[in-house]
Amino acid sequence: MTDKSHLRLQLVIFSLVSAAFTNIYITQPILPVLQSEFSADMVIISSTVSAVILGIALANLPFGILADRFPIQPIIFIGGIFVALAGLICAITANLWILIGARFVQGLFIPALTTCLAAHLAKTLPVERLNVVMASYISATVLGGLGGRLLGGFIHPPLHWRYAFFSASALVFIATLIGVWGLPKNLGDKKPEKKNVGFVELMKQPDLLRIFFCSAGSFAIFSSVFNYLPFRLDAPPFSFTTQQTTMLYGAYVIGIFIGPFVGRISNRFGSGPTLISGSAFLGISLVLILIPWVPAVVVGLIGTVAGFFTIHAAAVGNLNRKLSSGQGRANALYVLFYYLGGCLGITCSGFLFRLYGWTAVIGFCILLLLIPLYSGYREL
Repeated sequence: MTDKSHLRLQLVIFSLVSAAFTNIYITQPILPVLQSEFSADMVIISSTVSAVILGIALANLPFGILADRFPIQPIIFIGGIFVALAGLICAITANLWILIGARFVQGLFIPALTTCLAAHLAKTLPVERLNVVMASYISATVLGGLGGRLLGGFIHPPLHWRYAFFSASALVFIATLIGVWGLPKNLGDKKPEKKNVGFVELMKQPDLLRIFFCSAGSFAIFSSVFNYLPFRLDAPPFSFTTQQTTMLYGAYVIGIFIGPFVGRISNRFGSGPTLISGSAFLGISLVLILIPWVPAVVVGLIGTVAGFFTIHAAAVGNLNRKLSSGQGRANALYVLFYYLGGCLGITCSGFLFRLYGWTAVIGFCILLLLIPLYSGYREL
């Protein structure tokens, strides 16, 4: 693969993944606004995020199989069209349950643009190219996640939150066309797999299972903090506006730079020390977020993003380094655990927040830190 075609590949990946992730968190900064508009319970309103995450989790295994058996271009096209159409439904519906249902449909087809693409890259790219490309992939997830939050939080005040869905749908449609016509047909010199490793066989490998649980635990923490942050900041002593809360999500941009950096650190020191360091940093940051002082919250959020993406990037890299076959299924399992962890984290934290407040949510997150810590310890 030439440098020109490699750059082209990275641009295609970046556009597809960032556009897909723009749709996942689009309602997160405006959850209090939606709660007021639809007069609904906090946990139900949070389903506008968790429904997407649940859909992604459920669809990853089927899409993992598709990625191992069929060309990537038709999968991307079908997935992109469904994500865009469901986004338009979100933009026009006045029924909360239709909104949640359409968000679930988006989640079901987002893996066509993300998991299938990652599996395709892991299966076809040489290792030296894969590490660089996967770092770009993770950076794109960060940009998309931030972009969705900014769309929802900044477009709402002058216009309406519904316009954010129109914008996100247009981005997905354009990125889908770029992916279908711009993704190179031949990415590398890897030979086709002689053996398709099954899901059960992958789950029986303890080192891979630890990575899967590491993804679930870390994303449960991250999702809990960022999903209920707007409710925390909406109340005293902060009493933030939607715009002010959205500005704090700018801390998310740190993740763009973390991916490539963590890749180099993991190559030098190993996945174990990297996972342990990221977990420790994340734990300190969670304690800072508890302090009812804006500078402490800002520093804590930046640290939370840095710690989480350190864990995530190290875990993804470690997983793909261990694989010699079944990349589609293994990556699908990783994302399945990842998003199930996020969905469960949001749900459990919602009940904890409603019953016991913000301190209980952070305490729950600190307890979950034991999972990536143990995973890192076993990699030493």
